[in-house]
Amino acid sequence: MASEAVKVIVRCRPMNEREKALSCKAVVSMDSTRGQCFIQNPGATDEPPKQFTFDGAYYEGHNTEQIYNEIAYPLVEGVTEGYNGTIFAYGQTGSGKSFTMQGIVDPPTQKGIIPRAFEHVFESVQCAENTKFLVRVSYLEIYNEDIRDLLGADTKQKLELKEHPEKGVYVKGLSLHTVYSVAQCERIMETGWRNRAVGYTLMNKDSSRSHSIFTITMEIYAVDERGQDHLRAAKLNLVDLAGSERQSKTGATGERLKEATKINLSLSALGNVISALVDGRCKHIPYRDSKLTRLLQDSLGGNTKTLMVACLSPADNNYDESLSTLRYANRAKNIKNKPRINEDPKDALLREYQEEIRKLKAVLAEQMNTNNLSAGLLPAETAQLEVKPALLPEPQPDVEAEKQLIREEYEAKLAQLKADYEAEQESRARLEEDINTMRTSYNLKLSTLEENLRKEAGGNGEDLEKC
Repeated sequence: MASEAVKVIVRCRPMNEREKALSCKAVVSMDSTRGQCFIQNPGATDEPPKQFTFDGAYYEGHNTEQIYNEIAYPLVEGVTEGYNGTIFAYGQTGSGKSFTMQGIVDPPTQKGIIPRAFEHVFESVQCAENTKFLVRVSYLEIYNEDIRDLLGADTKQKLELKEHPEKGVYVKGLSLHTVYSVAQCERIMETGWRNRAVGYTLMNKDSSRSHSIFTITMEIYAVDERGQDHLRAAKLNLVDLAGSERQSKTGATGERLKEATKINLSLSALGNVISALVDGRCKHIPYRDSKLTRLLQDSLGGNTKTLMVACLSPADNNYDESLSTLRYANRAKNIKNKPRINEDPKDALLREYQEEIRKLKAVLAEQMNTNNLSAGLLPAETAQLEVKPALLPEPQPDVEAEKQLIREEYEAKLAQLKADYEAEQESRARLEEDINTMRTSYNLKLSTLEENLRKEAGGNGEDLEKC
């Protein structure tokens, strides 16, 4: 299975009012054309700035629309085709994570990644032909290492994490809501957003005190040219992480300090998972160290296309935090995932059969071309035939029609075999044995036909020589 690196971009917001009031200077610069980010140590201005390269670098002049179209769009498009996808924003508190993920209504170019994903998904639903979609959403938060359903009847109830051999890690009791439009998605998101834990800190008056994951689950029913249904399932995780923070800067005390401790612990666990995945020598990946890393397990090293948006403050008084974020992101871009289309198992087998038929057809076509060449006459013999047209041999049987009959017989038997398999739910091993037997029979018939052709061609040649 082909691997794919986690895509990582960096986004730097403009200076905020607090930083302007403190007369902060900008230490972050970017070369967006090369995806490069530079950060200058304010305590060592004589040293060259540290340089990092990512899949994209967006400074304060860029908007969320550009980020989505250039980086997020292909990932969400993949979800509509049956791949899992995850987009998450990381950075210190107040660096613009929620602004990137949720966005604002005005100006429209700053609408967030989450509402843009809604529009993208339903645009695909409306444009698809011979395809039906079931779209459902869920919204949870991890607050003080407790999981809460932001759309549930009791948003304070603590939910449990479970693991299923096929579904993987899931949240028991998390509500799923069927949606039919962008507007309905936006209303649900607003409801969940109002239930999120937020609080005032010196760094951010509306600081997210929890990690949140908004998940869009899609079931895709496609009808092929034969009128058969095929099922694919995909999910898109849109993650807004709480910000890493220092107590000395945020002024956190009491409950805010407890929240900050839990936030930093879970982000530290996420960093340990990223480091372990990048370090090829690590045999154990510590996914179980936090609820966050368990929920993101498939997004980091698993069956998912993943995008990380690293958010920065440009101010010199946030140099240490910004440098930490850049190093964090620089490690993450080396993670390898193994995304695949999530098909119904029966449908996945059908894809194998179709591939087998395609290969056999290619082999048959190649052998037919070879036979036509071997049965062809030499130029001298052709000249003799032109002089003595009356001596032409009897026309050969319609080889193409005979081969077509063999091919149709093979495909008919294969289709019947698949139908029997689905009806009786026989083991895959037995199915493969039957297919191998059928393939042997098919090759034998083809060989017999070719042998007959050679004999006929040889006989015709002898007749011509006698003439």
